Amino acid sequence: MTGTLQGIVTSDKRDKTITVSIASRETHPLYRKQYTKTRKYTAHDENNEAGLGDKVEIVACRPISKTKSYKLAKVIEKSRGTVELKDEVLGEGEEK
Repeated sequence: MTGTLQGIVTSDKRDKTITVSIASRETHPLYRKQYTKTRKYTAHDENNEAGLGDKVEIVACRPISKTKSYKLAKVIEKSRGTVELKDEVLGEGEEK
C-alpha cells in the first residue's frame, strides 16, 4: 500500500493529533557520506490511542487541516514508559 509510513510519536499533547518523527539514512551524492534526515508529520488520531514514544504506522489521506494529511493506521508497539526521579534524589548533593 502506498502512502504508509512508520515512525515514533514525539508529541501527543493536542487533541486528536499526534506528531510522528520518521528518520531515514541518506548518502550524499558527491561525498558518499551517510547522514540521518528526520522528518515530522502531523497525523489524525481519532481516539487518542497513541502515546508519547509509541511506534506507529500512518497512512496518507485527504487533507484534514492545514498541516494534517495523514491519519493513524495502527499502533505497532507501545512505549515502555519514562523514568522520573524523585525530589529527594535530585536535591541530594545540594544544601539548603
